[in-house]
Amino acid sequence: MQTKKYSSYAQIDNELEILKIEKEISYQKLVLSVQKTKESFTFLNVASNVTDAVKSTFFSSSGTILSLMIPIIIKWFTNKKRGN
Repeated sequence: MQTKKYSSYAQIDNELEILKIEKEISYQKLVLSVQKTKESFTFLNVASNVTDAVKSTFFSSSGTILSLMIPIIIKWFTNKKRGN
């Protein structure tokens, strides 16, 4: 960072005012971010996210886990009916 040179106290005061306003803007952004984070952690949002994750895992178009489990379940039922 380069050192600034000021020729008057007015310039220093202006720079301090700018920095004060930038600090307040950053603080307000932080407060807004915390509020949005709190809102995203409501029970309904978390439940919705979990439900969506389960749906996409088990019932996606490729059906990765479900397509693997169906043959195993069918084989288990057929063996159970035969008494094995």
